[in-house]
Amino acid sequence: MRQNLVDRALNFIGLERRSYNAKDPSWNHPLLRGGSIARAESLSTVYACVSAISETIASLPLILYRRTADDGRERAPEHPLYRVLHEQPNDLQTALEFREMMQAATLLRGNAHAEIIRDNSGQVIALVPLLPDRVTTLQLDNGRLAYDVTDTKGKVRRLLQHEVFHLRHRSDNGLVGVAPITASRETVQLALAERDHGNTTFSNSTRLSGILQLERKIGEDQKEYLSRTWKNLYSGGLNAGNVAILEGGMEFKPISMSMEDAQWLEARQFSVEEIARLFRVPPTIIGDLRHGNYSNSVEMNRVFVVHTLRRHMTMWEQAINSSLLSPAARQVYFAEHSVEGLLRGDSANRAEFYSKGIADGWLTIDEVRRLENLPKLNQPEPGI
Repeated sequence: MRQNLVDRALNFIGLERRSYNAKDPSWNHPLLRGGSIARAESLSTVYACVSAISETIASLPLILYRRTADDGRERAPEHPLYRVLHEQPNDLQTALEFREMMQAATLLRGNAHAEIIRDNSGQVIALVPLLPDRVTTLQLDNGRLAYDVTDTKGKVRRLLQHEVFHLRHRSDNGLVGVAPITASRETVQLALAERDHGNTTFSNSTRLSGILQLERKIGEDQKEYLSRTWKNLYSGGLNAGNVAILEGGMEFKPISMSMEDAQWLEARQFSVEEIARLFRVPPTIIGDLRHGNYSNSVEMNRVFVVHTLRRHMTMWEQAINSSLLSPAARQVYFAEHSVEGLLRGDSANRAEFYSKGIADGWLTIDEVRRLENLPKLNQPEPGI
C-alpha cells in the first residue's frame, strides 16, 4: 500500500517516465479499427469459435483450493477471493458473465483487463472489467507495468501493475497479447471478402438467373428501362417465385451454376476450417459435421479440452495466482478449474471407469456418487 502511494506521488510530480508504450497491437491494422472487430465477429465461424471457448471456460467451476497437511487439497469458501471467482466478481456481473467477457476479449483483442479492488487488509473483494480500447499498457523505467485508462469523458487515470488483472493471448513482447485474428488477419479478410461477395451477389441478382435475348436490336434507353423493370419485378428475395411474362419475341435463357460459383462455395467451406484452425477449435465443435459423427463426439470433447481449453484455463489459473494472491498466500491457496464434467464420457464408459477405481481402491462409492451429483449413502436423518 505504501509503495502504491509513493508511485502515485512520483507520477503526480512527473518523476515517473514511460520507457515503453505497449499499446494493444490489434489497433494498428485497418481490419481491427473503426468497429472492424465487430465486423470480424460477424463471421459465423469467428463468433462460433469465440463462443465455444469463452462460454465453456466461463461455465466451468473455477475453485479456490487450500493445500492440506497431507499433500491434499480442500475448497476454501471462507476466503474472500473464493466468492469473487466462483460467484460474483462485481456488483453488475455474475462470475460466468465476467469470465465470458474477459475470455472473449482475450480471443478477439489479445488482452483483457480488470481493475482489482481490495479491502483494507489487502484482500481482493472485486474485479471490475476495463474496456480494452480504453487501456494503454506501459512499461516504466523500473521494469514494472502501468495501465493508462481513459474514461468516457477523455480523462486518463493510471493504474499500476498490482492494481490490474491482465489476461494475455500469445505475446510478441511479453507485455501485451496478440489476438488470432490479428496474427492471421489475411485469413479473416479473405473470409470477409467471400462473405461480402456472396451478399452482394444474392442481393443484386434476379430470381431467374440467365440472359434476356431479343430478336431485334434496341436502344440504350430501352435497355435501361428493360433492366430496371426486370429488377423491380424479379430481383431480390421478396420477388422470389414471381412468374415472368415475356413479349415481342423476348426469350429468357437460364444459366446454370458456373465453375466460379462452385469454387466460391468451396472457398466458403474452406474458410470455416481456416478460421477454426486459428482458434484451434475442432470443426465439429462449431457445427461443421462434414468430418464428424456421433461415435467420435466423446473423443472430440477430449481433444477440445486438451488442445484448446487447457491453454486458456492455465492462463486464468496462473494469472489469478500471480495477481490476486500474495506470495505468502500462494503457499497455501491456488485456483483451478474443474473439467471432469467435460471428460465424463457416456454412461457405459463412466461405469467401467468407476468400477475400476473402486476395485483398485483409489475411488470410494461416495466419491463416485458426488461426481454423478448424487447424495452420499447412509446420510443422517435431518435434525440428527
